[in-house]
Amino acid sequence: MSIIRRPLSIVFPTFERKNMQKPKIIAGGGLVLNPKKELLMIFRLGYWDLPKGKWEEGETIEECAVREVEEETGIQNVVLDRFVGLTYHEYFNKYTQEDVIKETHWFLMSIPDMQPLTPQTSEDIQKAEWVALEKIKEKLSLAYPTISDIVERSGLI
Repeated sequence: MSIIRRPLSIVFPTFERKNMQKPKIIAGGGLVLNPKKELLMIFRLGYWDLPKGKWEEGETIEECAVREVEEETGIQNVVLDRFVGLTYHEYFNKYTQEDVIKETHWFLMSIPDMQPLTPQTSEDIQKAEWVALEKIKEKLSLAYPTISDIVERSGLI
């Protein structure tokens, strides 16, 4: 018996078009804990989220993650602990007018002291809050599934 091999785009016509041809945006983000072991969360466009943002040419993904956390929340002296995992989500990029896939590299981070939070309103961030670990699930009920997933994979809840 011979096996006929066909490209996935023939067997599943939408596979390649849906997933392989969309531009991919690389991003870095953080699950940041303060000395009280509270998690830093942001509220943006009606959802609880974690600070993250696009990778820029010339920086490592770790540098990107720390920079984005600092820019979006106003904290400083962020200490990178360990890689947690990747998430993927699709969205419509209003600047390029096309659907894109965002690949976010997540890291567990901490800060050495309590600091005031300043949400980056230019990025539609309405609030930045320290959330006690026992209250995280409540916030995740109003979060995107990828955010719930990465928080669970981090081992914080």
